[in-house]
Amino acid sequence: MPRPAVNDLIAFLAVARAKSFTKAAAKLGVSQSALSHTIRGLEERLGLRLLTRTTRSVSPTEAGERLLLTIGPRLDEIETELVALSAFREKPAGSIRINAGEHAADAVLWPALEKLLPDYPDINVEIIVDYGLTDIVAERYDAGVRLGEQVAKDMIAVRIGPDMRMAVVGAPGYFERRTKPLTPQDLTDHNCINLRLPTYGGVYAWEFEREGHELKVRVEGQLIFNNIALRLNAALAGAGLAYLPEDAVQGHLAEGRLVRVLEDWCPPFPGYHLYYPSRRHASAAFVLVVDALRYRG
Repeated sequence: MPRPAVNDLIAFLAVARAKSFTKAAAKLGVSQSALSHTIRGLEERLGLRLLTRTTRSVSPTEAGERLLLTIGPRLDEIETELVALSAFREKPAGSIRINAGEHAADAVLWPALEKLLPDYPDINVEIIVDYGLTDIVAERYDAGVRLGEQVAKDMIAVRIGPDMRMAVVGAPGYFERRTKPLTPQDLTDHNCINLRLPTYGGVYAWEFEREGHELKVRVEGQLIFNNIALRLNAALAGAGLAYLPEDAVQGHLAEGRLVRVLEDWCPPFPGYHLYYPSRRHASAAFVLVVDALRYRG
């Protein structure tokens, strides 16, 4: 029986793990038709069907599942060791994938990487913006970013940002038509710009705290977005009140384009942390990126 090429096995693993030719092709940087041709060729050489294909999904057969469980970890080990060899280069090199939310990517990751990467042209960083609490191990990320209180205990966590505060804001024109809320409960009488997060399965409840008293308010309004930029623009346009990170609105508050309310109900909370598995073999490039992101305030 002809021996399968390593690239064919890598292609199979990508499809089996993603359970999608579309996602696997995008990850490998090839066309779906080329990937499908590679898998068919592998199955023909082995004389086995490795994947069950339907119009909606792809899943490993019993033989495919065995190949996934036996070959997958070995190829992962080879990839890890090849990455580790970059430590012997004069300058660190390699690719690093990080999963983070929009605000963390914009406010923390990019400012640090903007300074670091010009000096290290052989380091490639991929940042995937995702509001879901993604399993970085299962999705093969090198690291993720979460607020300090959300990091799992079995992960190594490195603080990369200061404490944060949220701010409830609206345009001056909005408050010409509405009375400013004095308590979080008053928000139920306002047109609020909502946020939908995949991990909550619905619209995010605004969180408040004062003197140890925690409160969540489910607000209503005409607009729902899933990112910061659109919520900020809507608030600036006078479309309603928005609940946003303080640093994202400070400039607009200083210039009078936004007005803040309920400030005494928005105390500081632990900021962003980079986290990664404790068993991860840290390449020289990864160590360098972590150190560049480390918060020293």
